[in-house]
Parts: sequence; structure tokens; C-alpha cells
Amino acid sequence: MMEDFPIKTVEVVCLGTSLALSGLFFYIYKKKRKTVDRLNEAPRLPLDGKLTDILNATPGKCLQYVVIEGAVQPVGEPLRSQFQEGTVGVVQKLVLKEHKLVWNSLARTWTDSERILHERVSHVPFNLVGADQASVRVLCPLEASGLTAEIVHEKFHQATYGFTDIIGQYLSGEKPKGQLETEEMVKVGATLTGVGELILDADRTLKLRPPADGSAFFLTPADYEATRLEQEGQAAVWRLLAAFCALAGAAVVLWAARRYYRRLQAKWEQDRLRREFKRLVGASAAGEDDDGEEPLGNACVICMSEPRNCVLLDCGHVCCCFGCFEALPQPTCPVCRQPIVRVVPLYQA
Repeated sequence: MMEDFPIKTVEVVCLGTSLALSGLFFYIYKKKRKTVDRLNEAPRLPLDGKLTDILNATPGKCLQYVVIEGAVQPVGEPLRSQFQEGTVGVVQKLVLKEHKLVWNSLARTWTDSERILHERVSHVPFNLVGADQASVRVLCPLEASGLTAEIVHEKFHQATYGFTDIIGQYLSGEKPKGQLETEEMVKVGATLTGVGELILDADRTLKLRPPADGSAFFLTPADYEATRLEQEGQAAVWRLLAAFCALAGAAVVLWAARRYYRRLQAKWEQDRLRREFKRLVGASAAGEDDDGEEPLGNACVICMSEPRNCVLLDCGHVCCCFGCFEALPQPTCPVCRQPIVRVVPLYQA
């Protein structure tokens, strides 16, 4: 009976999409949940002179996942801002964006659009420095999550154009607004929270690097508690999205199952009516053997051979036999052409 299951193409697409999205969101949630669990289990180590002794006493001189906080200090010459005199940092990001208005033919309005024309990210080696001038070298800082830089320069260059440019803009459907020039830096002296794998190198240099087991690597100006709460919030959002998509898929299945059950109910009712009409036909045939042939005026208007044994509702016409009613191409009354809502047996005393 599964080939008769009344599920439509749109419902199949919706069901497949909901299941795929639910699986994807649940996978992301599990990764976020794992990150939260690792953050909850990670020890928070003070950045002082005792950290080297701790690593020396650790097998392999490696702690797989720890939390440390310290101030940024460059190893060698820092990066200097191109726009702000005296501003130095260890990570620098220069971005040039083009802003313009694009005509949306569907909404019949102009919408904002932006495009990156140029982007350059530079960094120099740096340490996180704590008490007693103890330091930890940060490796691969650009691979870390949460590394937000401070905007030290932002300037918008307004576009200028003449009359011919305006005509060309309306013909092309694009109006340049201008270019936004920004510079972001992780400044020297800024406090960062690092979460990752801590090792003691052969030259007794402490280094923080991305974990070898693939766990999340963090380098953020937020403190540990704020980072943990942010990750918990993201995990809750992905779990909610996964549950919503799963419920949407279940709703599609229940809707199709409800329609299938209604179809079965209609089939069961039709089978019951068929059995009832067969019983009436058998009783009518027995009556004809006793009383003679059925009068022609009571014959079915379609086959002209079987007696009229059903009432078509809602019009109420008694004009055909049940066999001819089942054979109708459309559920409409042969007499008045009104839709047939249901049919009931005709009982004759």
C-alpha cells in the first residue's frame, strides 16, 4: 500500500529539505556543544613565572586545552598605522569597500550594495605578557576565532558625477555612492584571552597554538566567561534551529499521514456501501423472482438494466444504480449535474 501513500512532490521536497537542514544544524550544534564542554573543562592558568614549571612537570611538556590572559607585546618591530600617527599594533587589516545603489526591478526600489575592492591583512609575531613579565608566544593568530580588531581609521569618499553619469546610472541600474576606507588593528597593550594548546619549546619558550585535536582555538578581547556564554548561546540557537526543522519534517509526515488516513476512511466507507448495495441487489433480485420483472420506470438511467438503488446527495436524485455511480468519470449527478457529496442506499419496503 505504500505506493498509494498520498504524498505530493512539494511535500517530498519540504520533507527532504527539513531533514537535511535538521541534520546540518544538529551537526553544527554538536560541534558547538563540544566546544562549550571543552571550555568548561579547560583550566584557567595565571600567566606568571610558575607556568614554565607547570609545563616542565607535564608529560610531553604540553597542555592540550588551557585558558590564559595577557597583554599584547610584539616580538620585534610592531606594525604602524598608515593613518593614525603613533598607533602601533600586531595585526592590521586594511579594507576598501565600494558602496552603491542597485535598482531592484521586483521591489521597484533602489537597494544598498557593497563590494570589497581591496583587502590586506598583516601581522607580526607577538606575545601575551602577564605578571613577572612572563610571556607566551602566540602562533597562527589569524586562525583563531573571535580575534576582533579595533577600528583606528574610517573615512568615506563620496562619489561625484555629472549629468551624463546620472543618465548612465539610470540606464545601467547602478548608482555609485562612494568608497569606504577602514583600518583595523590589534593594538600593542590590548588584553587578549587565548584558549588553545600550550607547549614548552626546546628553547624554554611558552607557545600557544591551535589544538592538535581540532578543538576550537580562541584569541579574543572578551574575557573567559563572556566567551563561554557566547558559545553556549550559539549552541542553543543551533539546537533550536535543528529542532524546528525536525518538527517541520514531522509536520509534513503527519499531514500526509492524515490525508492518507482520510483516504482509507473513504475507501472503507465505499467498501461498506458496496457491500450494502450488493445485499440490496440480492434482495431485489429475490423480490423479482416472486413478483415478476422490475418495472422499467425504476431502471437505472445509465445502464437501463439494474434497478435504482442509491440516493445522490445533496441533490437527492434517485436515478442510477451503485455500479453506475462508481463508474461515473466525475462525481456529478447525471440528472442535475450538481456535485455528489455522498451516496446512501435506497431502502424500499
